[in-house]
Amino acid sequence: MPSFDIVSELDQQEVLNAVDNANRELATRFDFRGVNAEFALKDTLITMTAEAEFQLQQMLEIFLAKAIKRSLDVRSFKDGDVVHSGKTYSQSLTLLQGIETVMAKKLVKLIKDNKLKVQAAIQGEQVRVTGKKRDDLQEAMALIRSSELEQAFQFTNFRD
Repeated sequence: MPSFDIVSELDQQEVLNAVDNANRELATRFDFRGVNAEFALKDTLITMTAEAEFQLQQMLEIFLAKAIKRSLDVRSFKDGDVVHSGKTYSQSLTLLQGIETVMAKKLVKLIKDNKLKVQAAIQGEQVRVTGKKRDDLQEAMALIRSSELEQAFQFTNFRD
């Protein structure tokens, strides 16, 4: 029986490359010359530090542009609150990996509400979709791509 998995994953190497490229652009930009600003990646957290709050907004735009060039979905990053300590401002970006139970239930409900001829089952941090025909599975993929969910999804393990 054909099946596929719905997952939410980021390529850590591409995230690291996007952070490095963003740091490189900070070093060459005129408006950041002489400013203590940087991006730092640790596990699933990207920390941006700068001397002013408006610079953090510019840094966020720089990073998201670099992430898009590296084929990373911007919905995979959740920005946190701006923290002011001493002379510096900092903001964190969290990498969204894995599908939480609430989102997985939304996916299953979305598939069932559209009365597709497939079954969806939650398996840990992924959702497995099975059906009798490939066309039904592709219809489910198109439905998930077109839905306005606040997370990026990938389709893996497509078996015929």
